[in-house]
Amino acid sequence: MSDLVVGFDLDMTLIDSRPGIGATYEALAAETGTFIDIALVTSRLGPPLELELAHWFPADDVPAVADRYRAMYPEIAVPLIELLPGAREAINAVRAGGGTPFVLTAKNPRNAGLHLDHLGLDVEVVGDAWREGKADVLRERSARAYVGDHVHDMEAARSAAVVGIAVPTGPCSADDLQEAGADHLVDDLHGAARVIAGLTS
Repeated sequence: MSDLVVGFDLDMTLIDSRPGIGATYEALAAETGTFIDIALVTSRLGPPLELELAHWFPADDVPAVADRYRAMYPEIAVPLIELLPGAREAINAVRAGGGTPFVLTAKNPRNAGLHLDHLGLDVEVVGDAWREGKADVLRERSARAYVGDHVHDMEAARSAAVVGIAVPTGPCSADDLQEAGADHLVDDLHGAARVIAGLTS
């Protein structure tokens, strides 16, 4: 059996979640009467939901508002979100090498799984993980590589001593990703698929 275990971030790595997340925040703002700068929120996706909500709501309200957001999310967001180019190819590259792909995300695992089901991707999801929490999962699974769009994804890969494959499709620039320790910087997931194929050669 191959020891090629590769983790993938979800938002802005495998999927373009901006339309769905933006629409959910719009609905939340309308329901709560709270101003939320949707363009700003969708320009900095990556950190856990509670950290973003803390910019707009009092700290004591954040847990309940987060629960409400997650309850609204499936109906509003899931239909609006699409795969980024090369997503299937990158996942298939892991399987072609006899390996195991999985999704490792800060997103709530239930909603993350709904995205994958909607898009027809049969991949296990590990959710509610961020920064060093992602590194812990990568170590526990003896992963060889992690594919992500955020500097904290690359920091997690570096902390776990796995190959960090960065795609500049999210809020972080190519320079930022390289400075965060990316081993490979590729334009998109087609490039990630080629790097993954090289890990088995």
